[in-house]
Amino acid sequence: MTNGTATTDPDATLEQYRVELTGYCYRMLGSSFEAEDAVQDTMIRAWRSLDKFEGRSSLRSWLYRIATNVCLDMLSAGNKRARPMDLTESTPLAQAALSPRPDHTWLEPMPDDRVLPTPADPAEAAVAKESVRLAFMAALQKLPAKQRAVLILREVLAWKASEVAELLGTSVASVNSALQRARATLAERREPGADAAVSDPLDEDQKKLLDRYVAAFEGYDMSALTALLHEDAVMTMPPFDLWLTGAGDITGFMTTLGAACAHSRLVPVEVNGLPGFAQYKPDPENGGYTPWAVQALEISDGRITGFHCFLDTQRWFPLFGLPLRLEAETDEVEQGAQRG
Repeated sequence: MTNGTATTDPDATLEQYRVELTGYCYRMLGSSFEAEDAVQDTMIRAWRSLDKFEGRSSLRSWLYRIATNVCLDMLSAGNKRARPMDLTESTPLAQAALSPRPDHTWLEPMPDDRVLPTPADPAEAAVAKESVRLAFMAALQKLPAKQRAVLILREVLAWKASEVAELLGTSVASVNSALQRARATLAERREPGADAAVSDPLDEDQKKLLDRYVAAFEGYDMSALTALLHEDAVMTMPPFDLWLTGAGDITGFMTTLGAACAHSRLVPVEVNGLPGFAQYKPDPENGGYTPWAVQALEISDGRITGFHCFLDTQRWFPLFGLPLRLEAETDEVEQGAQRG
């Protein structure tokens, strides 16, 4: 590497950008695992070409250019990740059926620490969290790939139009036009969950709400849970395309098709800039608890408005660094959370 960017450890030089690049690729692709694959591909391409880097742009800009090209190649097939409410109408409880769709259908969850660098400015941290929340991620999936890249680079990462134009090999006018079209599309398609108002860090009322939620869920107290849910609350359960609306149908599902989740244990996680929990349900054969779902909660006006359960535990629990089994005692559950 030349022009004052030489380093004795090129791997470490590239590695310092991994988290922010993963966040960028995740916003582009909507998939946790595809994002990590894209970043790994970016790192390999950069490492192989490091001796050719001439320093005409910053190393960071050069890496984003490579990552953008990798993502655009991956998106060339036109695959767009979705949430259940993007694909079907809400299902009344009486007609509820669990119909799975392939993994590549779904917008996937992501641990905060894999995509959100730790900025010194708390305001920047809050904006970064908002930019990976499920509603915003779902909205990004509605945009053509290049508009998506422009919106993320300009609105989320605060790049100048001239910098984005250079990265994409286009004009400033073209970048501004793409940004205007992307903004218009997002304004027209207000996503469920877009009004979620989660403080960073959580304020005292939100902490109390989550404490009450844990008590209600672990105790499987449907009256207490109903009191915490907004009247229009939504529950989703990828990989199933079923989604339910309203406290009555949600709690009705939990006491019928979802009855096996009674007396589960919840371990806090940070997922998509939202409060969340790893749910372990009782294991009647072996005792203790087995993984069941990663939950992400959307909150607005002191109530839970979104209750999103990602059920592919063999993928999500290792991604979040969570143990694949909890023992029966409460103190061991807490130890499991600390290990995770």
